[in-house]
Amino acid sequence: MKKKCLIYVVTYNHENFILDTLNKIPKQLSSRYNVEILVADDFSSDQTIKIAKKFNPKKFKFKIHFHKKNFGYGGNQKIGYFYAIKNKFEYVVLLHGDGQYAPEFLPKILKTLEKKEYAAVFGSRMIKKSSALSGGMPYYKFVGNIVLTCIQNFLLKTKLSEFHSGYRAYKVDCLKKILFELNSNDYCFDTEIIIQIILSKMKIKEIAIPTFYGDEISYVNGLKYAIQIVYQTFKGKLYLLKMINDYKFLSFNIKKFKEIKLKFSFLMKKKFNFIDNIKIK
Repeated sequence: MKKKCLIYVVTYNHENFILDTLNKIPKQLSSRYNVEILVADDFSSDQTIKIAKKFNPKKFKFKIHFHKKNFGYGGNQKIGYFYAIKNKFEYVVLLHGDGQYAPEFLPKILKTLEKKEYAAVFGSRMIKKSSALSGGMPYYKFVGNIVLTCIQNFLLKTKLSEFHSGYRAYKVDCLKKILFELNSNDYCFDTEIIIQIILSKMKIKEIAIPTFYGDEISYVNGLKYAIQIVYQTFKGKLYLLKMINDYKFLSFNIKKFKEIKLKFSFLMKKKFNFIDNIKIK
């Protein structure tokens, strides 16, 4: 039987990119997986939803949801992962609607994720650093990525090529074993979930992907983001050293974990009750 895969496309004012991004999702995925594409628009002020409706899904299930308020980058992810758990998907892929990450690499990412040893697979722009620059990554982001990743690797004793890729695929069982519900609704959500996976002794695999920077607008405040992720990584280090206690870093094999997971799953069910009404387009 084909495994269920959710391709969760997060969008915010991506009217110029969303249709091209959707059209690049390889159709052959339907021969290997039971694929559903869910476009989750985080209260855009442009025509993103109108344009997304022009997409012809062919063999894919296709759903669109327009949030009635802005949940933030991290908050939008929480909705998608809760939806994936609730609807019994095996895999969930985070794909940005601005086309910065190549959908053409989805087959390779998912095939790698099928391997038993990996809880998550990330597309990395920094395995081949020269391609990041040739792909248009601004130099300040290139240097910032290297410096921040070095700090994070040092603190957590890891060897990731970058902590800052937004191209990610998770086994849904992995998401059940971490308290992502307690993470930030901001951009540092991505760092927090990496720390949670690492502290739970699950494995992340990186594969090289091309870099595409074009006319898309970045809504990330670089300085705020840098401070947030270093702070969260430092907290993760202190937790690892048993110098602080933070529920969001609890391992799934600790008794308290199940109690907290159940509590926040219930709260998310109430907060995101609209997901029950998301219909196929």
